[in-house]
Amino acid sequence: MNVNREVFVLDNGACTAKVGFCNNSEHPRVIPNCIMKAKSERRRPFVGDQLEDCRDASGLFYILPFQKGYLVNWDVQKNVWDYIFSKECCPVNFIETPLIVTEPYFNFPSVQEAMTEIFFEEYECNYLLRINAGDLSCYNYMKKNAGSLCCLLVDSGYSFTHIVPYIKGKKLKQGIRRIDVGGKMLTNHLKDIISYRQLHVMDETHVMNQVKEDACFVSQNFLADMDIAKKRDKENTIARDYVLPDFTTLRRGYVRTLEDTEKSSESEQQQILRLNNERFTVPDILFHPSDIGISQMGIPESIAHSISVCPPETHPHLYSNILLTGGCTLFPGFRDRVEAEVRNRAPDHMNVRVMLPENPVTYSWHGGALLSQDPEFLSLTVSREEYEEEGHNLCFEKFDI
Repeated sequence: MNVNREVFVLDNGACTAKVGFCNNSEHPRVIPNCIMKAKSERRRPFVGDQLEDCRDASGLFYILPFQKGYLVNWDVQKNVWDYIFSKECCPVNFIETPLIVTEPYFNFPSVQEAMTEIFFEEYECNYLLRINAGDLSCYNYMKKNAGSLCCLLVDSGYSFTHIVPYIKGKKLKQGIRRIDVGGKMLTNHLKDIISYRQLHVMDETHVMNQVKEDACFVSQNFLADMDIAKKRDKENTIARDYVLPDFTTLRRGYVRTLEDTEKSSESEQQQILRLNNERFTVPDILFHPSDIGISQMGIPESIAHSISVCPPETHPHLYSNILLTGGCTLFPGFRDRVEAEVRNRAPDHMNVRVMLPENPVTYSWHGGALLSQDPEFLSLTVSREEYEEEGHNLCFEKFDI
């Protein structure tokens, strides 16, 4: 096969799947990795990005293939994959096209076996590479920062936040730290707060996820922001109104200032949430999980702890190459807060540098696209022939997850 080969990259996240051919698209398609059912159209399930066809997305019911970061519902996952590989989405012929598929850290062997079996036997894959999304992010980072020997990955996704040290492209397993906080928990916590203070929104996961994405930010000075949030009227510069969608004239809600609400002639017809300190207290759980009863370290502390178990000669390289990926890193202020708090914990003579890519959600997919063009790429894969001869044992040897 020539180096400029066509390879299909499936970054199979718990919230979204990032999919596409590596050499003919600048950006992958980002598809919700779930099946959704809407109250307005009970008969029709919406798979992946078919949700755009739904007239009224209030009270959406989600059926997820992943629970607590691991793939457990194969029927749902298979439905989503069938849709992704169909003519409607990304038609692909696996007999000619090698596949890169991502899986979580420390994935269960039974899940790995089932996954390999499905791709070789049901989708008739000819070449398969199963790999952690973080490995692809690190590969992408190393390619773009040629002088770097190490990389400390902070992957804050849907179910978990992982801190993973990579030394010369290899992950150091004893340095991996996992925090049981991700985007799903933040959305659920925001639903609890709003339901307790204002309006019952426990069934509105889809809308509240959008509220979180549109309105929340990471505070640089938590106590000072709390003081501002206690003030009234114009002195409170944090409070905002969120105009909820009605799914007739408005498909997605939006944030506006309290002054704009007062001036608006439509305010009486609109359903509005008043957001105050929850705008920054919800993302703050990533930095202090103990605030909601999770007795674990926050991100900056975990970074320092992870680096401390690595060989001392790697510490300067790890502190100066911290890479943020995953949807939670998109909160405004996230990068600055991580950098400031890690700086406080790092030895004085260490240079601390935290890098947030332009799109942290698709960063690992782009790493897969780069890897697929490597002349050594096919030697990393398992071919269907090899799988039929040697079975799962070869996959366990070759894919070091």
